[in-house]
Amino acid sequence: MAIDRAQRALLALSLGAFGIATGEFVTLGLLPNVAGSFDVTIPQAGHLISAYALGVVVGGPLFTLLALRWSRKRFLLMLALALAAGNVASGAIGSFEGLLVVRFLAGLPHAAYFGAAAVAAGNLVEAGRRNTAMAVVLTGFTLANVVGVPLTTLIGQQAGWRMVFMLVGVIELIAALGILVLVPYQAENTDGAGRGVAAELRAFRNVQVWLALGIAAIGGGAMFSTFSYITPMMTRLAGYSESAMTPLLVLLGIGMTVGNTVGARMSNSGLMRTIYVSLGAQVVMAVVFFFTVHDKIAAAVTIVLFPFTTSLMLPPLQSRIIALAGGAPNLASASIHSAFNVANSLGAWLGGLTIAAGLGYGSPNLVSAGLALLGLMFALVSMGLGPRVAPRRLDFFTDEEKMQLRELTASASLPRLIPPLPVWPAGVNETPVEFDLRVFREM
Repeated sequence: MAIDRAQRALLALSLGAFGIATGEFVTLGLLPNVAGSFDVTIPQAGHLISAYALGVVVGGPLFTLLALRWSRKRFLLMLALALAAGNVASGAIGSFEGLLVVRFLAGLPHAAYFGAAAVAAGNLVEAGRRNTAMAVVLTGFTLANVVGVPLTTLIGQQAGWRMVFMLVGVIELIAALGILVLVPYQAENTDGAGRGVAAELRAFRNVQVWLALGIAAIGGGAMFSTFSYITPMMTRLAGYSESAMTPLLVLLGIGMTVGNTVGARMSNSGLMRTIYVSLGAQVVMAVVFFFTVHDKIAAAVTIVLFPFTTSLMLPPLQSRIIALAGGAPNLASASIHSAFNVANSLGAWLGGLTIAAGLGYGSPNLVSAGLALLGLMFALVSMGLGPRVAPRRLDFFTDEEKMQLRELTASASLPRLIPPLPVWPAGVNETPVEFDLRVFREM
């Protein structure tokens, strides 16, 4: 089957995501190797993970705001090259203190890349396929847990951890080449060109944007509370050997990949409904995992099902925050990935507290259940507010645009239970009527 140009561009964007996730998560498996080479303890080496996560949180908004006047293709190319440089430098640095600084710098382009790639992916296809296109970019992230992380962990154990970061740098260079050659100019900043920093910041006047970020930071913490301690759970409680962790991590990655794909398809018919289902299922599966982690077979089944439920909400959350941001989606789209790295730190920290309190290595699953439940509460609050905050997206349009859109929507046959919302962003491949109908359905 022939692959059209849009699909090739999506694959290039997905490869960049694959490299990012591989470089981020392989550090977990290679911490003992890094610690040994610098003669530091494993907890001290763990600061490398925190430094990278801090870089992601800081870099998402910072890079996005600095590059608002750039074309999106140029921005993505710059980010991919920066990611390549950060990983190559990580493999070459000679001191632990220097590596801490470099890992912080390597994390800076992370969120900005995912944000820009998601918006670009949505602009590559027609409106009805946007959620699926964004999910293709995220598939690179989830596939890294199936192939990239297990493979590079093995390489790192045999050839040294420095070789792994060098390899990730090469992957990002290939992704940069793919972006240069394959990503067309249709993915440029046509939806927010010239609107500047003020328009991007105005998106954060919408309380629904903050609620979406809250769902990611709190509800997403459920995923990381369990995943951060998956190795001691499976080896000390389920009874697996350390050598069995590679195939077990592959199972975890398969669950994430399938969940991401299913979540994209579900979100096409309802973003918020998919988020409710994901968070509710996470509560159930986290509690189930607390009990099944003591049995080899049951734990192996749950290690597939739990990440399936967690990754269901990734595509709809990304799509929702872009829709809520209206004509200025760049900063909001990047911020959702910064929020997920807050979730990473929060989930791992809270899970570690329960273990330190003597509640056992299975206790982070109960933390996961609590965080998912709190995330679900955020989602229900968002549903309660509904479309009452949506008209704030009118801030992104000029008076002339508003007049034209009102004339178009006033002449259309729309549901009259609530007034039609003239919120048709420039560059979106939908009529105002189609956009209003979708807003009503998603809210």
